[in-house]
Amino acid sequence: MHAEDRHQAILRKVRRHGSVRVTEVAAELRVSPVTVRKDVEVLAERGLVVRVHGGARLPEDGAPSTVDGTGAVPRHGARELTFGLVVPSATYYYPEVIRAVREAATACGARLLLRISEYDVDGERAQARAMVEAGVDGLLLAPTAGTATHADSAWYEELGIPLVLVERRPRPVGPPVEHVVTDHAYGARLAVHHLVTHGRRRIALLARGGTPTAPLLEEGFRAGLHLAGLEVPEDVGHVDLGMDRPGTPEYDGAMERFLDAVAAGRIDAAVVHPDGDALVLLQRLSARSLTVPGDLSIVSYDDEVAGLGDLPLSAVAPSKHEVGVSAVELLAARVAEPDRPRRQVSILPELRVRASSGGT
Repeated sequence: MHAEDRHQAILRKVRRHGSVRVTEVAAELRVSPVTVRKDVEVLAERGLVVRVHGGARLPEDGAPSTVDGTGAVPRHGARELTFGLVVPSATYYYPEVIRAVREAATACGARLLLRISEYDVDGERAQARAMVEAGVDGLLLAPTAGTATHADSAWYEELGIPLVLVERRPRPVGPPVEHVVTDHAYGARLAVHHLVTHGRRRIALLARGGTPTAPLLEEGFRAGLHLAGLEVPEDVGHVDLGMDRPGTPEYDGAMERFLDAVAAGRIDAAVVHPDGDALVLLQRLSARSLTVPGDLSIVSYDDEVAGLGDLPLSAVAPSKHEVGVSAVELLAARVAEPDRPRRQVSILPELRVRASSGGT
């Protein structure tokens, strides 16, 4: 059982009984008492429980605090809050966000309804509206379509309940929709800066277009090169892999052109999004007897599987857990104080340096 799962189990038991004993929880979860004590310490540091001799109890006010310990989240009378979460995937990027949202919702005493849209725009609209009709108090949403244009209204603007976008920005002109996002442009600048400080000057961006993340990565990539006094390499400076899969003519053609540029010395570093394509690139470089980081230095983006290759890849890692927790906190605060000023939160990713960029 993961730590997050144990924390949720402990919180449920504390809320049900008012207090728990470490030995009883350890036996129920089939872990050691030492493990449960450490879990209680973590929950106490967050202000969710109070440590007592041999166990834990609820805070004095009898209601759970928010994740950061700033105080209890008011409920609608005696009724338990219910939040809805709609995300496009449960297999890449979003699992950690989902876990964080569930943990944070539990911590503030809210029930969570989860729906996976599988990138079906009509489906996600139907799922969101069904949740509204079912009476959820607020909605967390990662729309498939990303950002609406200036002229087009976004469908979620008309839902009529507290709403927080997760890893999506609202249209630039329209109602003030709250959101929590990773600053992907900053992440791309961070990757470029790292490569430049390790002597790379011919840096390319290899990414899949058509995703909400792609334009932000390109923005940060170009800004990073500009800050370093560098130009985007001609022809292969920004390679769009599209939405094709390895083995298709379009994908393989784009990848081969990029490999030709590396072999010719026209490219000596790359920022690659997402991780899966970075691992494909690593394999195909090896098949051509091109070395990493010798011939090509690589920084992947997302850090879902970047560290699992034969050669661990340096990667920019969005703080998905922090995104999920912050989104719940923002929504809970909006439900509690409908008239509070609107907030839009941007969270900085971090660079995890491994062997592929010559930084270790």
